[in-house]
Parts: sequence; C-alpha cells; structure tokens
Amino acid sequence: MIKTSFRSECEDIATFTGTLPQLLEKQAARLGTAHAAIREKAYGIWQTFNWQDYLRYVKYTALGLLAIGFRRGDRSGLITGNHPEWLFAELGVQAIGGVTLNLFTSAVADELSTSLKRIRASYVFAQDQEQVDKLIAVRDRIEHVRHVIYIDPTGMDSLRNNPWLLSFAELLAKGETMDRMRPDLFPSELQLGRGEETALMIQTSGTTGLPKMAKLSHCNLTAIGEGWARAVSIRPGENWISISPPAWIVDQMWGLGVALLSGMTMNFPETPETVVEDFREIGPSRIITASRFWEDLASRIRVKMADAGWIKRRLFGEAERIGRSVISHRIRKAPVPLYLSLLHRLASLMVCRPLLDRIGCANFRSAYTGGHPISPDVIHFFRAIGLNLKQCYGLTEAGGIFQIQPDDEVKAETVGKPLPGVQIRIAADQEVLVSSQAVFQGYDEDYQSTEAAFVDGWLRTGDAGYLDVDGHLVIIGRKEEIIRNKSGEAFSPDFIETRLKFSPFIKEAVIFGEGRPFLTAMINIDFGNTGNWAEQKMIPYTTYLDLSQQPPVEELILSEIRKVNEQLPEVMKIHKFILLYKMLDADEDELTRTGKVRRRFVYGLYLRLIEAMYGGEEKVRVQGKVRYRDGQVGEIDTCVRIIQAKD
Repeated sequence: MIKTSFRSECEDIATFTGTLPQLLEKQAARLGTAHAAIREKAYGIWQTFNWQDYLRYVKYTALGLLAIGFRRGDRSGLITGNHPEWLFAELGVQAIGGVTLNLFTSAVADELSTSLKRIRASYVFAQDQEQVDKLIAVRDRIEHVRHVIYIDPTGMDSLRNNPWLLSFAELLAKGETMDRMRPDLFPSELQLGRGEETALMIQTSGTTGLPKMAKLSHCNLTAIGEGWARAVSIRPGENWISISPPAWIVDQMWGLGVALLSGMTMNFPETPETVVEDFREIGPSRIITASRFWEDLASRIRVKMADAGWIKRRLFGEAERIGRSVISHRIRKAPVPLYLSLLHRLASLMVCRPLLDRIGCANFRSAYTGGHPISPDVIHFFRAIGLNLKQCYGLTEAGGIFQIQPDDEVKAETVGKPLPGVQIRIAADQEVLVSSQAVFQGYDEDYQSTEAAFVDGWLRTGDAGYLDVDGHLVIIGRKEEIIRNKSGEAFSPDFIETRLKFSPFIKEAVIFGEGRPFLTAMINIDFGNTGNWAEQKMIPYTTYLDLSQQPPVEELILSEIRKVNEQLPEVMKIHKFILLYKMLDADEDELTRTGKVRRRFVYGLYLRLIEAMYGGEEKVRVQGKVRYRDGQVGEIDTCVRIIQAKD
C-alpha cells in the first residue's frame, strides 16, 4: 500500500474528480518550479520543463486553438511521436472542451484518413513533414479538417504559404497574444470542464476487423492513475521514460493518468536508437512498455553473450543459473540458503549489475510488460539477472493496465492482482470480467458494440482465464482464438507462440490447428540475429527472403522449435512448420499497429501454405507481390519448404 507520508501529501490529488487539465493546474500550483514535469533530449542535451512550464504551454496551445476557431466539442487528431508537444497538444485540446484521438505515426495515409473521417476531426496535430505529406495526399477525403498544425518545421519551407497548415510555434504565439488580450479566457474555459466528459478516444487493436473507437472520460484516467499510485507508491519526481507510441492506451494511461496524478517526471528519449543511452543518463525508476521490447532486448543480450569469449560466457551462464535458483526459492517462499545468497551477491556484483548498467536498466525499481502475452521464459531471464520485470494485464476499454504483480508475489505465469478499486470476476465460460471507475464510456457511435461489451454491468474482456490459489489472475488467451484440435482438446496458441519467441532467432510465430489432427506453425525469423549468425557461419545471403530459405537457417529454427516441443505436452507439440518468405507487416494488415497478429486475415492470406502442411506436401511454390519498406512493390517467385518438426 501507499506510504502514510505520501498519502497525506497527496490526499487531495488522489481523490481528484475534475478534468485532466484541471489536475495539471492543481499540480502546477503544488509542485511549481521545484520539480521537473517533463524532460526531452534533443541534440544530445536534456531540456527540462517544470510544472509551471507544462501548464503554460498547455494554456498557450489551448488559446491558440481558440484563436483559429476551435469550438468546445470539436475533435482533434494527433499524429505525434514521444515528444512534449504530444502532451501540450492533447491537454490543450481537452482544456477547452475538445476530444482527442491519437494515431500511429507508422499508419499509412489511407488509415489516417479513415480514422480522421470517422471522428470528423476539425484539427490535426502532425509530428513532421512525413505526416503532413500523408495528410496532403488525402486532403480531398478529410475536408472537415480546418487546419493541420505541424510540430517539427524541418523540410516545411516549401509549404509555408499553404493556408491549411500552421506551425506549432505559430499556434503558441497566437495563444500568447490571446492570453495578453484576454487573461481571463483560459481560467474560465478550464473551469467549464467536467470530469465525466469524454477526454479522448483510443482505437482498439482491431485484430478481428475495423478498430472501434473507445471513449474514455477524464475520470476514467484519473481513476486508473490513482490505482497505480496507491498500489506502487509512486512519488513526485520519480522518473518514467516514454518509449511506446502515444496512440497506445498504456502511454495514455501513464502519461495523462499516472504521471499527472502522482507528479512523476516524464522523459522522452532523443530517438528510438538512443533509448539505452538515454536510460543510463536519466536513470528512470520505472518503465512500462510492450512485450516485444523485452523479447527483443532478451534476444540481443543472449546473442551478444553467445558471441562473447569463453570466460564471459561461463560467468554469465553461472550468474543466470544462480539467479534462477534464488528466484525459485523466493517464488516458493522458501528461505534462500546462505551459500546461495552469497553466490548471488557475488554474481550480481561481478556480472549482473554491470550488464544492467550497460543496457540502462540498473536503476529500475520496477519494469512492467503489457499489451500482449509474454513468455514466462523472458520474465525468468530478466529476474534472474536482477531486473524486477513483471507481467501485467489490461485493455483499452478498462482504461489501461489494471492487473499488476506485487513485488513479493511475482509469478511469471500470472498477471498478478487487481489495482485498488478494481474488481475481477470469472464468468461461467471462463471469460474475465472487470468492474472499476476506469471502465470506458462506450464505443463512439456504436451502441450495439457498447451493449455487447457488458454483462450485468461488468465489462467483458474477451479473454479466458482463472484465479489461482493465491488470487492471481492467469490469462489463458483470447476466447475467440482458443484452438480445439480434431480430438476436441482446447488450448491457447499464445501459450506456444510466446515460448517460441523467446528464441533470439524467431521474431514472430503463428500457430494453426483448429479442427486439425496436429499443430503447425508459420515462423518469421529475426533478420538481425539470424543474419549475424549466418555471417559467423560464412553463409552468404542478400535479402530476408534469401536468408529465410537457406537450409542451415531451416536447421537452426528446427532446433529451436524442438527445444520448445520438449517443454510442451503432447497435444501442443508442433509437427510441421514453414519459414515465411516475408515479415508479417502492419502496412499489409497482417499485424495491428501494436504488433498483434490478425489471425483470421493471416489464415486466409496464407491458406495455401497452411493446407500444404496438412496435405503431406514437401514444398510449395509461391508467386506474388511484396511491398518493401520504401513503398516499392516487388515480385516474389520462390519455393517454401515444409519442415518436419516432430516424427
């Protein structure tokens, strides 16, 4: 529970029921210039905004919008990266009664136009020239957008005379002028807001179809923020680093709910490539991000250790073994023997602590993973080397993450216990139901889906699960994705896929077997790690297609799958697999923007290959088109081999 000193300090904040911008005003008065609210690294230098700065930029953004015609109730799209302007823009819109929708910067122009048209956005904030170019390309489809406000002016010189476009700097200048002319306008607009009003919309992942627009109120986000603050004792000034897209519910929950309510400092890295270096400089105490981040980081560590000299490999292996043994004792709540405790301290000092420092994770008090199931192997790996990584669980409609593991009760196979104020119930069909003040208002203009999302006032998560003897929630998988083989035995494909992805050479795995006599898999290799392995083995290759179809690579992945098969019960063992000739891609609707596989779409798209694995064929000729990262479309003509994984 939250400590008494912190509770008394923040009692008025913890029970806050107003809007998010009103909460910012309250925190600016309480924390003022004494605490950093936001830091951003630019050109190698950390720039700091205190809480008064934070409020001032939000105020100028809001007044600038009023100056160009924004009206209470208008909706605004945000296509921004991890930068302070995301927060200034979002809270600025909300301060004057607007509703925001964050969109992925990786989305193509057609996706952006569809989403903006669905909410009839009046204004759009765009990160840079790339996003502006997308909007210009579909301008005839988004005629309801009055202005596009771009944040980064780089490369925009040729478009400065376009009346449809406005720089963020110009918007702030208009807001500052408005503030001088009417100093009472912002306070009066701010006080008109009510906590129960819609603050923002979040697109659901859309794994089975068109994403829905989930509406969240200000109170929904402050409720989830209060739950986190109470559960993990977050203090003002603690560092959190934002590395997940603002369009994802987790960064919205944390950036607008947890950080605002607790007084945490939000940190934005310079680029995705400098995250590890920025970790080391800032020393964040907490991080919450997608499972893919941890899977990739575990793969990189293991590959680098495999490439290290014999002594380093041996030391790391022993340190990991000792760490796993200690973790095993703690999970069983058994005393750690003195000799093992001493060895663990020595291993931490010599191996684990320097490693964590090298990857920028030495100062984490807690690290959380969510969004998609993660292999317990990944959790065990990081905990064995001293990183307090814990799996958690939530969904957009519940306001974000609402299940976390207490520090003294970490179980890699579960998603922990509910936050304060959250209730969990397991329905007769094993569906997980949730009730809390953070549960969303409904889907925008979709009454039927909203009604279907609830049963007896409880939100239906769509996931099957159960509570273990200690009250921890265990998620089996999505109800609609549970596989039943020909014998009628049921299991979740996630259970197998997450274990496959623990391999540093497997990037993505999709399991098939509904109504079939055995399971098969479609595998995407990790191009970077597998490419490095191939270079060490003196195996020449050119493209992903070339590398994925190399016989030595097939043997490599076969050995990895057989390792996983050894851990699985007979009914879950993979009998055959193929190495897909291309990466699954969100731009081709095979993945969601958060990296989840669209199973139904993938099944239909690759049905010929799937049927071949069950039809006794040894290889399949594939002819078709593939879209490259630069937008060009190429022709594919190759043979995909079907590989036997189990006799």
